[in-house]
Amino acid sequence: MLRLSKLTDYGTVLLAHLAANKGAVCSAADVATATGVAVPTVSKLLKSLGRNGLVTSTRGTNGGYRLARDPNDISAADIIDALEGPVSITECSADDSQCEHEGVCSVGGAWQRVNVAIRRALDDVSLSDLIRSNSPAPQFRFAGLPVTVENKRK
Repeated sequence: MLRLSKLTDYGTVLLAHLAANKGAVCSAADVATATGVAVPTVSKLLKSLGRNGLVTSTRGTNGGYRLARDPNDISAADIIDALEGPVSITECSADDSQCEHEGVCSVGGAWQRVNVAIRRALDDVSLSDLIRSNSPAPQFRFAGLPVTVENKRK
């Protein structure tokens, strides 16, 4: 099953909070209080997001964190790359593949095409899209065929 880690989910929540504060500097404690994520986890994630260029930090009494770019310019792929590394659904989909069967594998190319399609879909979804509560379900094309992602509301 393809699934994001809990830390990536939390990281997205933190970024959404910073986006909602439109450029204001927010301390890790403030972000933790607002999101319900524990301070040590918030600190760890904000540092990682900072190392990867998604947030900037300011030191000092009035220091804290803010988005490094507009929410429209941060993609879901950027967030995943920052917190989990590049998307690769199989060993041969990774840039640093070490699969010993690559030379004789008959399905690796198909999985690589799937990986590229997933990457493109993640690149097409911005942080702004992620935080829009009533955003429509995205529609994609895979191998020339339309693919609709359905909203599952309970």
